[in-house]
Amino acid sequence: MGLDAARLEEGVRALARMEPAFADVLACHGMPPPRLQPRGLGTLLRTIVAQHVSTAAATAIWHRLEALGNLDDPAVIARASPEALRAAGLSRQKIIYVESLAAHVSDGRLALDRLPADDEEAIARISAVRGLGRWSAEIYLLFAEGRADAFPAGDLALRIAAGRLFHAGERPSERQLRARSEPWRPHRGAAALLLWHAYSAPPV
Repeated sequence: MGLDAARLEEGVRALARMEPAFADVLACHGMPPPRLQPRGLGTLLRTIVAQHVSTAAATAIWHRLEALGNLDDPAVIARASPEALRAAGLSRQKIIYVESLAAHVSDGRLALDRLPADDEEAIARISAVRGLGRWSAEIYLLFAEGRADAFPAGDLALRIAAGRLFHAGERPSERQLRARSEPWRPHRGAAALLLWHAYSAPPV
């Protein structure tokens, strides 16, 4: 089910009751939309592809990679030559990353259909892949796993939005934002979506 519209609304309304600033965001900008992505290798591959490039460039690279075959199958990446991956637009470093990811999935070190139920254990499992850190793992747990308390506090947009709402415009550090988010448990995933919603909304 994931963090679908119904669960998201439940979390947002709980947050609005505990934080006046969240209530103001909800009143001004409405309910944030769900951000659901499919569980599996392809979603994590997209995360690597999107690192340090524009959205347009990431989309173009992804379409070229899709020509190689089903990107939820680690064997597709394993069979692809470095030349083919470079031709699709991946840098040498990203080739290392996607090959590491495919190997972890293929040999069972990263079983995406049965990640640990504990979020920190799941984050550690994903972060063992080269090129995937805590932010990537938390994004995956939130969007693909729909984990209601996943909170990528290192995300720049979240920190900027939280600064506007709670720190008089001063951007908190990742550690400060994690500490500030503790009272929002078990709805920190909804808090992340609400903060992104506030970040991207036009001024009122």
